Amino acid sequence: MKSSQNHHDSRRIMAARSLVAIAAAIVTFGAARAGEEKEPALTLPKATIDGTGDGWRALGEDDFVNVNCAADTWTWKDGGVHCTGKPTGVMRTAKRYTNFELVCQWMHLRSAGNSGVFVWATDESIDRLAKAGKPGLPSGIEVQVLDLEYGGKNKADWYTSHGDVFPVGVKMTPFPPLSPNGSRSFPSKNLSKGVNQWNHYYIRAINGEVRLWVNGEEVSGGTGCSPSTGYLALESEGSPIDFKNLRIRELP
Repeated sequence: MKSSQNHHDSRRIMAARSLVAIAAAIVTFGAARAGEEKEPALTLPKATIDGTGDGWRALGEDDFVNVNCAADTWTWKDGGVHCTGKPTGVMRTAKRYTNFELVCQWMHLRSAGNSGVFVWATDESIDRLAKAGKPGLPSGIEVQVLDLEYGGKNKADWYTSHGDVFPVGVKMTPFPPLSPNGSRSFPSKNLSKGVNQWNHYYIRAINGEVRLWVNGEEVSGGTGCSPSTGYLALESEGSPIDFKNLRIRELP
């Protein structure tokens, strides 16, 4: 009987130890889960394309031609270019492009500034502006560069300051969300920074489709662009602005 009693006592001790171990494991797991729930979710980094890598090259003074601006409208220094904003006009690339990626940074130097990057500007409109020698802008797809304070307290609803993409005298089907009249692709997010702050644009134009990333996130664009070959152009329109880190990669 004594031996049997010892055997039963041992089994009870082992069972008790097992229960203690299970309870400890449950407490530990619960604490760990509570800790996980308290930790904030990780924020994924933005994917900013900086124009480095195979096929990319810088765009500098030798890559652009003045179309209808004054001799001192555009001033190059240290790889960047300053624009006085006067008169209204553009400088275009020396060559035409079809499929490409473009990156640039821009900064308005005066509140409510206005500018833009033209994609696939047409030969006819560029020639017309050059011959006339008067203020004006070309036909093409405009990727707008507009300061947050443009319009002041009386801002209209047909534009935004965060990267509108729209056709000027050419064809394009804009991506939603759309402007009230349906002609502009409005940005899906408001990501532009204000005066005296650098903004980053990544523009991808391929097979008649244009897409814009503002400060690392895709926001707007359009498809069915016609024509889908032409000049790139930087716009002077009334106020000073700086551009830098202009880089391009041509695509098949």
